[in-house]
Amino acid sequence: MNNRKGILLMIAAIAAFAVQDSFSRLLAERYNTLMVVMVRYWFFAAFVMFLALRRPEGLLTAIRTRRPAAQALRAVLLVIEICVMVYAYTLIGLINAHAVFAVCPLIVIALSGPILGERLTWQRWATVGVGLIGVLIILRPGHDVFSWPALLPLITALFFAAYSVLTRLTARDEPFFASFFWPAFLGAILMTVIGLPHWQAIKPEDTAIFLTYATISILSNWLLQKTYEIAEASAVQPFAYLHFVFIAILGLTFFDEELALPVILGAALIIAAGIYSLWQTKAEPKGAL
Repeated sequence: MNNRKGILLMIAAIAAFAVQDSFSRLLAERYNTLMVVMVRYWFFAAFVMFLALRRPEGLLTAIRTRRPAAQALRAVLLVIEICVMVYAYTLIGLINAHAVFAVCPLIVIALSGPILGERLTWQRWATVGVGLIGVLIILRPGHDVFSWPALLPLITALFFAAYSVLTRLTARDEPFFASFFWPAFLGAILMTVIGLPHWQAIKPEDTAIFLTYATISILSNWLLQKTYEIAEASAVQPFAYLHFVFIAILGLTFFDEELALPVILGAALIIAAGIYSLWQTKAEPKGAL
């Protein structure tokens, strides 16, 4: 394991995902969300198929799964999460959407007890509570600027948390590549069925934007895969919170978004709770849940 290189790869991957999200917002403001996500899935599926064909154990062995129903459910959850999140970008912007979505790892902690049978300490429950307080600070329910679209990233956090917990469940008896392959492949099929009826002709001036979007989508997933191949997850995961930092920079620079004080305070609270939870997990003796 090379954790130092893994950290650099994780930062690069998170930066690429932030740029990908920016392109998602840009394109979803010009074309419908379903079409934008469909194109993204086409290139993602092509990427994982390319990797599958290059696997030393052979294509069929590489993609063999013992849990087809679970893999199908993961694909559906991820499709819904991505579609709703991209739509949220067009309504409330990148910064506000990701500030709320940052609570996702804490929701994973809350779900890991009943679903995975993990023992949750009071410290972990406390981090979940602190994270939810951060969400309330951002959303400011009852405030005159509160609106229903602000709930969309919270919904996506719930769906992605369910996807993440199911991924951990399948990882107990599934090889990594099969779990990486099937959500992309099945998701592409599902998005084609849903998105193709909503196809819009791509304007010539937008062709380069779509191609760049597709390229970054492949790059971000490749970087993330390489990260987990060479580094321990516990060593690199805290750096995933840089996503919000990159998103804030892009939102302020290219979309004239605002970084309101409640958003800063709420996001800081959520991120601090998440990092503390990761620290607690790393500090536990091996074998402890």
